[in-house]
This record gives sequence, C-alpha cells and structure tokens, in this order.
Amino acid sequence: MARKTNEELTGKQKAAILLISLGPDVASSVYKHLSEEDIEKLTLQISSVRTVDTKAKDEILEEFHQIALAQDFISQGGISYAKTVLEKALGEDQAASIINRLTSSLQVRPFDFARKADPGQILNFIQGEHPQTISLILSYLDPAQAGQILSELPPEMQADIARRIALMDSTSPEIISEVEQILERKLSATVTQDYTQTGGVEAVVEVLNGVDRSTERTILDALEIQDPDLAEEIKKRMFVFEDIVTLDNRSIQRVIRDVENEDLLLGLKVASEEVKDIVFKNMSARMVETFKDEMEYMGPVRLKDVEEAQSRIVAVIRRLEDAGEIVIARGGGDDIIV
Repeated sequence: MARKTNEELTGKQKAAILLISLGPDVASSVYKHLSEEDIEKLTLQISSVRTVDTKAKDEILEEFHQIALAQDFISQGGISYAKTVLEKALGEDQAASIINRLTSSLQVRPFDFARKADPGQILNFIQGEHPQTISLILSYLDPAQAGQILSELPPEMQADIARRIALMDSTSPEIISEVEQILERKLSATVTQDYTQTGGVEAVVEVLNGVDRSTERTILDALEIQDPDLAEEIKKRMFVFEDIVTLDNRSIQRVIRDVENEDLLLGLKVASEEVKDIVFKNMSARMVETFKDEMEYMGPVRLKDVEEAQSRIVAVIRRLEDAGEIVIARGGGDDIIV
C-alpha cells in the first residue's frame, strides 16, 4: 500500500508522527499543555500508527520547524513581519501557505498590531475620532494599554468612553475593517476579520483597573450621574474579595478591624487558601485559633450568604480607600508609596 504524502496526512496524523519522532520524554512534556480531549485524540491516533516512514517523518519535522519559526516571527513583529521574513527564506508560495495555516488556526484578533504599538502613538491617532471608534479600539487593546490611553483622554470624554465600552456587544467585520484600514495606514499591519465579542462590563472594569485613581474617580463620578446602575455594577467588579491578597499587611490589618467578624467568617468560609493564609497572617494567634474553630463548627452555609458577606467586606475596603486609609494597587503610578 502506497504511503500517504505529507499533503494527504491529516493534522492529527501529522501531530501523532511528530510526537513519535520526538520521543517519549518530549511527548510527555507536550501532553502537559494539552486538554484531556486533545490527549485522548492524539493517543488514539498514535496507537494507530504502525511504522513511521523516514521521509514522512523528516517532512513533518521540517514543517513543524517552519511553523514554529513563523509563530516566533509573528510574536516578534506581527503577521506582516513574519510573511516578509518567510518569503525571503522560503519563497512566496510556501510562505503564503504557512501564514494561511497559522492565521486560520491562531484566529488572530482584530487590532493585534495595535497591542504591539506604543500607547502614545495610538493616542495621537484616536483622540480626534468619534467616541464610538475610540471605544471600539480600546476594547481590543490590552487592559493596561487601554487604561493608559483612557487616562490621557480629556476628562469630559473618559466617562462616555467607559460607558460605551461597557455597553458594547458585537461589531460587524465591515466596521472593524474600516477602522483597521485607517490604523493600517498609520501603523502598518495585516489582520483577519470576524464577528468578535468584545466590550461589556468586564472589559471596562479591566480598563479602569489600569488607570490612575484620579481618572477612575472622574469616570465613576460621571457614570453615577449618567447611568447609576452601570456605575454600581462596575464598582462591584473593580475589586473582588479574592483581591485581598494584593493589599499590604497594614491595609489587611485595618480591614480586619473594620469589618464585622461574622462577615469575615463567612467570607473566609469558601475563600482560597492564599486568601486565608494572608488574612490569618495578619491576626493574632488567639484570633486565628478562634476563627478556625468557629469556621469548623459553622457547618454548611448558603453561597448567597457568603457572597453577600464578601460584598460587604469589599464595600469596607473601597470606603477605606476613598478615605485614604488604605491603598489598592492599580495602574497609572499614583499609588506608589515612598
């Protein structure tokens, strides 16, 4: 029976031959990064391989090497850069084949090039654009990038932009393409288009977590007037109970003093070990012993009660921060203590 050519082999067959060729030690390391479903599929495929043709093995190893190089080039300078380098090394046809395979599997997000650009460059370009355009671009950037840019926009625009990001749902590829083409002339990049879910409350929370405290206050104060429910929803998510681990010891000790013991008991009931450890670390030995005993004898509690207790603790933390009693680390540099 004639062997299949490299082009006729499926992706799973190639992956199985690749792992067999790399040996059990490397294959087991690769397995650690795969999902259970992928492991099952690969293992089934590997078990069906009887012999590995030397020529097929060499071709698959070379193909893997080329794809790995292409991915590295993409991470260095984007798809356009990778395409240019590969064309010089392998020729236009082979380079196009590799890039097409990679972009379909990587599903490169719109505005990928902008995430590699300097925030100052992006700011210079977008500050004269319509607020909806600015919101669309910021919603695709890394939160730290978007937060830095949002901080530099005029104060009267900040709350409007934050609100638009929070209320954004999906954007058509035509609109994304139009905005990208304008950006492409400035920053030069090639991206793929697709309907992409972006924006929403979580997106604006991530952005606001990257701005300085002054900008955050300005935006939230304005939102409380424009859309009180949205402002409250954002504030609830700005700092969650598990974020207690980011506070310094002095702040945690202050929080322990100000919250109700019953709330702290309930809040710690289902908290991670990391949270429990850092809270107990800031209690006296006697208080730790008392808390652990009471938590042990507390018995089952309703999740709703736990969540409500944690919300009350978070409210105390935010009140203490507003009063300047504690500091919550965030972007923008205004929380550096010297």
